[in-house]
Amino acid sequence: MDKKALSDKIVGIKPSGIRKFFDVVSEMPDAISLGVGEPDFDTPWHIRDEGIWSLEQGRTFYTSNSGLKELRQEIANYLHRTQGIDYDPIKEILITVGGSEAIDLMFRAMVNEGDEVLIPQPSYVSYEPCAILADAKPVIIDLKEENEFRLTAQELEDAITERSKILVLPFPNNPTGSIMDRKDLEAVAEVIRKHDLYVLSDEIYGELTYAGQHVSIASLPGMQERTVLVNGFSKAYAMTGWRLGYACGPEWIMEQMTKIHQFAIMCAPTTSQYAAVEALRNGDEDVAMMRESYNERRRFVVHTLRDMGLPCFEPLGAFYVFPCIREFGMTSDEFATRLLQEEKVAIVPGTAFGDSGEGFLRISYAYSLDNLKEALGRLRSFVERLRG
Repeated sequence: MDKKALSDKIVGIKPSGIRKFFDVVSEMPDAISLGVGEPDFDTPWHIRDEGIWSLEQGRTFYTSNSGLKELRQEIANYLHRTQGIDYDPIKEILITVGGSEAIDLMFRAMVNEGDEVLIPQPSYVSYEPCAILADAKPVIIDLKEENEFRLTAQELEDAITERSKILVLPFPNNPTGSIMDRKDLEAVAEVIRKHDLYVLSDEIYGELTYAGQHVSIASLPGMQERTVLVNGFSKAYAMTGWRLGYACGPEWIMEQMTKIHQFAIMCAPTTSQYAAVEALRNGDEDVAMMRESYNERRRFVVHTLRDMGLPCFEPLGAFYVFPCIREFGMTSDEFATRLLQEEKVAIVPGTAFGDSGEGFLRISYAYSLDNLKEALGRLRSFVERLRG
């Protein structure tokens, strides 16, 4: 292989730190994975039926680049109903292939070479490489355990320079499960307005909040015009494989994002779009049922981790916990590797989500209680053995 034939920028980007453990797990008998951020629920039947019906009706055509008009209207209705935000479904909403495409599009549409993208970490693995691919300079803001991994206004202020352009706001957060409430967001929004920044607000876990309703920063005064709100159907509606997301924002930004989407993708999958219309119209009860189930598992996992002596702040969003394992004097990667080898339990090292995740592990509770009980029992045995 001639490496000179490859892009230096691409070669320099590290692969996801999540995947290597699960490549091993797939070939390990009796292994249990608590690592993948994927609901264990099937997509609700009425949503699947709508997708099937669309195929039976021969709706296998391209939609418009921006997506089905009726889906964009339902998204506008949803955001008005849940957040009190009004978006023009024609000019301000774009249907994408998952939320990840929307993240990539926003960076590429707005960043010039050398502009800085502020990324709080620990956070989702795609933000930093997507910023690099757009020729931005990622500036990492290390979130603190003592703040429950929330972004503070002072942390943001300290990271801003004259090249700062976009703040990634990844809440509810993957991997920590932390949230930002209205008071937190108001303080951060003041700094954003002061420095004329733009925001990528990734709200894919917005429906999975366990202490009141999720608040979008776009709903705060003066913030809708400087925010691209990213969301999708994977987590709340158990539609990961349908690969459908959306972005909402000012018309002048969405116009450029749509242009990139037009040339790179054409349109999101048509079958998935019809299914998503049904999800938004009639899926509230499904979301509530799944959220309550996750909440039950959340309480069980946090209690069990604390009972075995692993410090763990209470996560109030998404479906992850982020326990601390510093007492054992090994890196997160070493701990996770040994746990997999010795107990056949796969979890993700905190460092997969940034250097500030060192000393922590991400455990997903998007699994059945039976699997959680078995896996945590093995984790308890491992921890007790380490303590002698």
